[in-house]
Amino acid sequence: MDVVIPVIAVIVGLALGFLIAKMLERNNASQLIKNAKKSASNILKEAKSEAEAIKKDKILQAKEKFLELKAEHEKVILSRDKKISEAEKRTRDKESQVSSELSKNKKLSAELEEKQTDYNERLSLLDKRQNEVEKLHRSQIEQLEVISSLSAEDAKSQLMESLKEEAKTQAMAYVQSSMEEAKMTAQQEAKKIIINAIQRIGTEEAIENCVSVFNLESDDVKGRIIGREGRNIRAIEAATGVEIIVDDTPEAIILSCFDSVRREIARLSLHKLVTDGRIHPARIEEVVQKTTKQIEEEIIEVGKRTVIDLGIHGLHPELIKAVGRMKYRSSYGQNLLHHSREVARLCGVMAAELGLNAKLAKRAGLLHDIGKVPETETEMPHALLGMQWAEKYGEKPEVCNAIGAHHDEIEMTGLLSPIVQVCDAISGARPGARRQVLDSYIQRLKDLEDIAFGFGGVNKAYAIQAGRELRVMVESEKVSDEKAAQLSFEISQKIQTDMTYPGQVKVTVIRETRAVNIAK
Repeated sequence: MDVVIPVIAVIVGLALGFLIAKMLERNNASQLIKNAKKSASNILKEAKSEAEAIKKDKILQAKEKFLELKAEHEKVILSRDKKISEAEKRTRDKESQVSSELSKNKKLSAELEEKQTDYNERLSLLDKRQNEVEKLHRSQIEQLEVISSLSAEDAKSQLMESLKEEAKTQAMAYVQSSMEEAKMTAQQEAKKIIINAIQRIGTEEAIENCVSVFNLESDDVKGRIIGREGRNIRAIEAATGVEIIVDDTPEAIILSCFDSVRREIARLSLHKLVTDGRIHPARIEEVVQKTTKQIEEEIIEVGKRTVIDLGIHGLHPELIKAVGRMKYRSSYGQNLLHHSREVARLCGVMAAELGLNAKLAKRAGLLHDIGKVPETETEMPHALLGMQWAEKYGEKPEVCNAIGAHHDEIEMTGLLSPIVQVCDAISGARPGARRQVLDSYIQRLKDLEDIAFGFGGVNKAYAIQAGRELRVMVESEKVSDEKAAQLSFEISQKIQTDMTYPGQVKVTVIRETRAVNIAK
């Protein structure tokens, strides 16, 4: 019994504790619910306030966008209104222009009608007068037929026969006199033409290839060069084979000789003698011998440098010496060494393009004119002489044939032969290569253009085709078509009388008329 009571007490205590705990939980739950309701109401209030703020922002943005679109729309409308007003203005202007033109046309039509009536009246009057004239003409013809007892057709035929006979007689007399005059003057005119051609072409080359000018510091040196009783000048001429001309040319003497090597030896020897100051026959012979040896060494050196520059190997020393001698030889005013180097390069390029041996082509191009520099004079053509030298000094048959056939003296047997012939023609025909030096060639072109500019109405002038044609542009307002033909003739006559040139010069005058309008 004592044990049961405490147990019951414990159970009762536990039950009470449990009830109290349950009551506390209910109170906490109700408190949480209240707190949750409060927080929910707060959240709803905040959400409503945020929504209101967002709504206000959106409304403001929408108003701003609306205002921007409205402003743009107004701009578009203003631009359209402006374009419409401009179009209306142009239309009004055109209408006023059309109305003014219509009024002018009305006036013109009225004037034309008046002129038409006047013209018709004059035409009718002319018809009447023409009928009267025809009647008078017929009556006069009838009277003449009665008087002459011939019809009009018979008289016409007799008149034509008599005129034919007279015209034949006069024509035969004119032809006979013209033929007699032509026979008398043909030979003289032919001589003039040949002499003019020789003067134009031959003089410059002859002077350039046969004469050198040796400049002096003063004319006092001339006396020392001549020497007592002319012994010094005779010694120089005997040692060098060059004729020395001492004239009134100030501070210069002229060395004349067809052999350019001899002229160079004489020039260098004179330079050494004048610089040294000792001029007497023994010294002259010594200096000429040294200069001759120096020139021979220089010839060999020039030949070696040339073959090295062109990449040619294994050339015989005598052929190298012949190549060096080309420096002192010219052909039609063109330096032979420069010409041969140019032909060699052209042959190499052309052979490479055709798939042939470029080195062998260069070799043939360099040696093609070695027959022009013999040490002794010969009557054999230079192409055949050069071929003999090449064969003698061990050149290949293709090279020898190319040398001998480049002027068609022998038949071509290889592909190198036509290449050498073509490249030789290219180098010789190049503008400014032959017959004159480059400076005089350029000066001639400038002189051609200057002659054209000396005439009135010329706008532009161009010398083309290596100076063989002159194109002249004239101003259409100042020069008519008839005047253009006359201007071409006058320019050609001016060129013919004032200039020296090879061949002929074609003068072309161009007159151009332009009409320019702008579409707006």
